[in-house]
Amino acid sequence: MERNTVQRRAIHKVLEQSGRPMGPPEIFDAARSHAPGLGIATVYRTIKRLLDDGTIVQVELPGEAPRYEVAGKGHHHHFRCSGCKKVYDLQGCPGAFKQILPKGFSLEGHEVYLFGRCMDCAAA
Repeated sequence: MERNTVQRRAIHKVLEQSGRPMGPPEIFDAARSHAPGLGIATVYRTIKRLLDDGTIVQVELPGEAPRYEVAGKGHHHHFRCSGCKKVYDLQGCPGAFKQILPKGFSLEGHEVYLFGRCMDCAAA
């Protein structure tokens, strides 16, 4: 059985409270306030364990390092701010992709990735 350490709880709490995918450096910065003495190596080890037990999932965007978010959110897409580089969840899905497929093609899945500026960066 995996131990539920202060560090592991802090990392999971940060991911839950953020409500968005985060990279290891972001997780590290946010979790240090909950677990003083936390090291970046512990963040990477904990991410691996949380992935292995299905608590979190990996979010991949083209040309980017992986980010992680809490599992169980259901089908959704992502928005990446070109200013602050943060990634946000988008709720809903246009979903009518089968209608635009060439004749005879079979759709197996899709990923939608939007980019632009978040509210804070757009206001600056």
